[in-house]
Amino acid sequence: MNEMKQQIRQFVSELLPDGKSANLSDNTPLRTSGLVDSMAMLRIVSFLEEKFGIEVDAYEASVENFDRIDDIAAFVQRKLAAKA
Repeated sequence: MNEMKQQIRQFVSELLPDGKSANLSDNTPLRTSGLVDSMAMLRIVSFLEEKFGIEVDAYEASVENFDRIDDIAAFVQRKLAAKA
């Protein structure tokens, strides 16, 4: 899971404006803080689908699943476990 979080964190940090990625942690609010907008969220969802071979339904892209890197990684873990 740590490697997964690292991959997600790296991708998210590339979407952030210069200087904002330096303080990015697994618990940093992305959506509720306004750090990530809807276009960036679409890119994150596409990245997850490609990288981890999962499918994210529109209703699943909620704040509960996509506000923090911890939330995103837990969501991906659940999706992967459901596929197994």
